[in-house]
Amino acid sequence: MAKNLIRSYILRPIYKLYEVVLWNQIRNGPLPNHVGIIPDGNRRWARNNNLTLNDAYFYGYKKLKEVLIWLLELGVKDITVFALSTENCTKREETELTIVMNYIKKGLQDLLEDPIVDKYKVKVNAIGKLDKLPKDLREYIFKVIEKTSSYNSRKLTLAICYGGRQEILDAVVKLLDDYKSGKLDKTNINEETFRKYFYDSELQDIDLVIRTSGEVRISNFLLWHIAYSELFFCEAYWPEFRKIDLWRAIRSFQKRKRNFGA
Repeated sequence: MAKNLIRSYILRPIYKLYEVVLWNQIRNGPLPNHVGIIPDGNRRWARNNNLTLNDAYFYGYKKLKEVLIWLLELGVKDITVFALSTENCTKREETELTIVMNYIKKGLQDLLEDPIVDKYKVKVNAIGKLDKLPKDLREYIFKVIEKTSSYNSRKLTLAICYGGRQEILDAVVKLLDDYKSGKLDKTNINEETFRKYFYDSELQDIDLVIRTSGEVRISNFLLWHIAYSELFFCEAYWPEFRKIDLWRAIRSFQKRKRNFGA
């Protein structure tokens, strides 16, 4: 016990100094324009802390509110959150899905009421197989989209019941329909044209993807848009993700040389 107190007493000022240095580096360096978040590890964090499944997603929901504010305050323009995958929608138990969707709905209600959305002029959108969601959740989504439709300073995109492969397949189907009907000539098919068939044709490529929980994979997240993303994998479970973890991710991004294949 005494050793722990001494260690804490010695390390605390070093840690604070590290925070100051890191913050100064971040604010003097380039910020990613678009950050994607894969908030993983809610259930494992709850199990490790002898908490319930509801607790897992309640604290995950609270953490997302915190992180969104941190990113907006930093000046990040676009944020995309992987809220629920198509695999989650088909493979998770109904009880868990109900909990997750209730907290997504609660988060949407917050977006309708939180002054920070108006302060930063955040335009909210949702992508994915939204028709697979419960009617009341879809209604909340459309309310938030409508309320923020005139904003253009920042953008928050929620990927709900979303899969990167499915989005590409859906885009191919729509493109083929236009080709067969004569609306599209094959000589005009390029990356710019193809992008117009995605769920959100205006969604920009992601500069930095942050995934928590120590898992080192992208799990079908916006496969087209992360072709040249920088990836940052954090060991912390999502509910215990700290501001300094975000700063480390940003600093890691700033230190990388982005060649885009050159």
